[in-house]
Amino acid sequence: MNYDIIVIGSGPGGYVAAIRASQLGFRVGVVEKAEVGGICLNWGCIPTKALLKSAQVFHYIQHAAEYGVSAGEAKADFEAIVKRSRVVADQMSKGVQFLFKKNKIDILQGTGKVKPGKVVEVTDAAGNATEYQANHVIIATGARSRELPNLVQDGKKIIGYREAMTLPSQPKSMVVVGSGAIGSEFAFFYHSMGTAVTLVEVLPNVVPLEDEEISKTLERSFKKAGMKVMTNSTVESVDTGGNGCKVTIKTKKGEEVIEADIVLSAVGVATNIEGIGLEETGITTEKGKVVVDEFYRTNVSGYYAIGDIVKGPALAHVASHEGVICVEKIAGKEVEPMDYNNIPACTYTQPEVASVGMTEKAAREAGYEVLVGKFPFTASGKATAAGNREGMIKVIFDAKYGEWLGAHMIGDNVTEMIAEVVVARKLETTGREIIDAVHPHPTMSEAVMEAVSQAYGECVNL
Repeated sequence: MNYDIIVIGSGPGGYVAAIRASQLGFRVGVVEKAEVGGICLNWGCIPTKALLKSAQVFHYIQHAAEYGVSAGEAKADFEAIVKRSRVVADQMSKGVQFLFKKNKIDILQGTGKVKPGKVVEVTDAAGNATEYQANHVIIATGARSRELPNLVQDGKKIIGYREAMTLPSQPKSMVVVGSGAIGSEFAFFYHSMGTAVTLVEVLPNVVPLEDEEISKTLERSFKKAGMKVMTNSTVESVDTGGNGCKVTIKTKKGEEVIEADIVLSAVGVATNIEGIGLEETGITTEKGKVVVDEFYRTNVSGYYAIGDIVKGPALAHVASHEGVICVEKIAGKEVEPMDYNNIPACTYTQPEVASVGMTEKAAREAGYEVLVGKFPFTASGKATAAGNREGMIKVIFDAKYGEWLGAHMIGDNVTEMIAEVVVARKLETTGREIIDAVHPHPTMSEAVMEAVSQAYGECVNL
């Protein structure tokens, strides 16, 4: 069977590329070896947010008296919480299947392998292989949990994010290794459920890619809530010989052994590029990534790669946008390359963390003379009324031209608020224009305008 475009992988990069290609008139087939929707919809972004929502509801019930509500003793049903998250994931996967049907996209169930001559071999669960011909092949095979030599996952005592979503019972204690978005979110979730959590980070700050002030604020929040946080620390070994795990952690003060039921390894992801025919087809890779140009073309004509397997942030929204750019370029449309300096990052802990652009440190190191504005949620009427004044908005501008260099947020709903900054930066909006744009009151989002006003020395409410 021949296709205009075959996409290997149906995650947020692959399925979006496939649907956009169909909209542009291409005949499309999508190869998928597991669930439609990939890791994000089934084992990543979506089900984790369902778990975190349950944690938030549990937190509200526990603190209902602070809002004048008598709710009695709250009890978390861990099994029911996990079950709800799987139902949510299943709903989203079925939604993508519906979109495939609506757009007349064929699902080619099985494991895909690229071959020379723009051929894709698909091997089904029974081991039967079928070859498909295409004019264009887009590889979007994504990534999996990365394993360290001294932290080999056995799926039971030492686990990755996938097992963390479906544990049969709630552990009494857990060590989470790595405090990026995945590690911090699971640490927050399990701690909120009542698990004794130790969060271990090799770098000086949790969520280490964020602005230092934001990282410090989240660390204080975690510690205030009773979580143990160990920065500048490395896991040397894990002994799983007994009923649980004995985790040896090297710190600045020496070694410390912590006992826990479960160790969650959240030390990043590894790309799924092995065994998919890249070498046989002659497609170049470098440091575990497929090498592509600004429109995701590989060095072999007719083959493309998007998402986690190419250079750039391993984020669902990045993969989706790459997929759109890729197929629109194939269709001959006028396309702008992705601006990787304007990609928002979100961490869905409580408080939430969101950012885009340069940190203050990076801006200064790049030679900018900067204007920095901060607005704490302690000064926000909406945050005060909502009962959570934790966090702040921090903005960074180039003092000379007014360019918005970056924004960094921590607090309730900031993952919804960061989009204003992304759009403003895309439109080359200056700080003055943000100040002059009327923001609704009382809202959390008006804190963005307040922070910008503070950068320019005009903030009224501080």
